[in-house]
Amino acid sequence: MDINEVKVVWDKVKDELEVNLPEHIFGTWITPLEAADFENKTLVLLSPHPMAVDILKKNWTDKIKETVKSVLGDDATFSLVYDPDFADRYIKNRKKELSKIVAGQTEEERKSEETKISLAQMQSSANLNLNLKFDNFVVGDNSKFAYNAAFSVANNPSKKFNPLFLYGASGLGKTHLMQAIGHYIIFNKPELKVRYIRMEDYFNEWVRCFQYNDSPNAKKRQVCNNSLMRKFHQKFQNVDILLMDDIQFIESKMKTMEDFFSTFEALYTNNKQIVIASDRLPKDIPTLDNRLRTRFEMGLVVDIVPPDFQTRFEIVKAYAKELEVEADDDVFEYIADNFVNNVRELKGAFNKVSAYAEFSGVGVTLDLAVRALNCEVKKKDISIDKIAQVVADYFSVTVKDLKSTARQQKIAHARHMAVYLAREVLQMSYESIGEFFAKKHTTIMYSCDLITEKLKTDKSLQSTVEDLISTIKG
Repeated sequence: MDINEVKVVWDKVKDELEVNLPEHIFGTWITPLEAADFENKTLVLLSPHPMAVDILKKNWTDKIKETVKSVLGDDATFSLVYDPDFADRYIKNRKKELSKIVAGQTEEERKSEETKISLAQMQSSANLNLNLKFDNFVVGDNSKFAYNAAFSVANNPSKKFNPLFLYGASGLGKTHLMQAIGHYIIFNKPELKVRYIRMEDYFNEWVRCFQYNDSPNAKKRQVCNNSLMRKFHQKFQNVDILLMDDIQFIESKMKTMEDFFSTFEALYTNNKQIVIASDRLPKDIPTLDNRLRTRFEMGLVVDIVPPDFQTRFEIVKAYAKELEVEADDDVFEYIADNFVNNVRELKGAFNKVSAYAEFSGVGVTLDLAVRALNCEVKKKDISIDKIAQVVADYFSVTVKDLKSTARQQKIAHARHMAVYLAREVLQMSYESIGEFFAKKHTTIMYSCDLITEKLKTDKSLQSTVEDLISTIKG
């Protein structure tokens, strides 16, 4: 299939996607895509926006795959990648389009078009999600202080709170606030350069600056490519605002800590704003270099806790409006009452309900939400006491052992499992689980993360979890 045929096929796929996807998703993320090839029954799509790859793969893979199959056959699939060269072409073409039509536009239309191009440039350079802004962040008692601190930094970067350190459990809005700072600065202080990155991606880019020396008669060793390292440091040190997410990923990576320390110092001494997000306090990140810990703590450290009922209700209601899905308040109340840990759970629950409604061809009602989520059945007769007892029996230990400080491998493993299942089955907060097991919430988070990672590759552990859940649910 030549490139012209590929483009015709992609146009057909887009026509169907326009009907089946929310308007804002199609317009923001699908429209800019370009089909590059069809090889090995795979439609290769390029994106000018790095964040589009994550968003579409995470939330819309099935819908896109289903549409590709309907056009190209059941054995067809797709791949989606960010392409910097395509991103440059896309931005240049958008500018050309603007120059052609600008004469016939009103001032308001011209500004609107210029904003769209600015967004494309911003997405390419700053790596921001266009949907994460201050105006769509639902502020509650749990996040009011963090919101005010973030907005203050956005208004006056590097003037007062530097660094700003946001911490809290996953899914509570740290990334949203961090990226909202970036958006606000780009639109209100366009002369400042912003960059957002996760520590895991920073680490991976840093690793790519090294290569193996394969010279004859020499022991194979890893050496730094000075040219790549210079470019790497320029990328992160020649900015005005650095937004570093998931800083906890740096733990135990001593060389990366040394490198990030130099980046931090270069920015701070040049009066540049640094914003950091983490799932725990600096002092609770194991093996964190003391120089970094003290620097993280010298600015403003702000926590975000799980939202209360009213805030959860407002979050779900706002999300429904964003998706343009109509539903009664009792649906939002039901979800807010049953999903208490974080924003991602709330949105995931509403996504399931709205999908259930779409596939059933009915409206979003309380009855449908109850049937789709089945919360009452899931929680019936299940408590953290029962989970602890089931796990203790399974591993031939006692509940007292699980609550103790004992570190024997057998007890520690059983404790990790009990913590993970309390989180998975009952959707309890880290703090609540910590109260039961007499552990800090950061220790509980570690247990959950540990089991989650092991489950990705350990088939035996997967079987154990299935057996335990089956027993717990009776």
